[in-house]
Amino acid sequence: MDDDDDDDIYSTPSFRYRWDVFLSFKREDSRHNFTETLSRELIRNGIRTFRYDEELERGEEIAPSLVEAIQDSAAAIAVISSKYASSRRCLEELARIVEYRKLNLPVFYKVDPSDVRRQKGPFEEDFVKLVQRFGENKVGRWRRAMEKAGDISDWDSRIW
Repeated sequence: MDDDDDDDIYSTPSFRYRWDVFLSFKREDSRHNFTETLSRELIRNGIRTFRYDEELERGEEIAPSLVEAIQDSAAAIAVISSKYASSRRCLEELARIVEYRKLNLPVFYKVDPSDVRRQKGPFEEDFVKLVQRFGENKVGRWRRAMEKAGDISDWDSRIW
């Protein structure tokens, strides 16, 4: 093995991606406070951060550029707030993050991780509405993604 082969072994995986972190968040819950500060600090520390600030129109599919950004990110931070499950875009982002097996670092912004995991508390009513609108098959993907995120309960904003 020559020296060039050694460089490949030790190269940082994030350099294979356009973004270090994909931020998933519900605009109305956290954009102007927590997520804005988090995004600014990530960028200030040299972390290439993708943050989508546009809202989807009712019935609109997740934008191909968002799917591409998730695929082209080394990791994701899902800022899960009380209204997160009311957003089809947020749930679809989270499902894609899980399906693409991205390192997911969920932040539980003023919510209980066990409520996220079980879709209870502030999420329960939103999931009932989602099932009525989209059916159990589609919503099942989103439920599994929320369950998986809720299992990672290290970043609970309520205890900081």
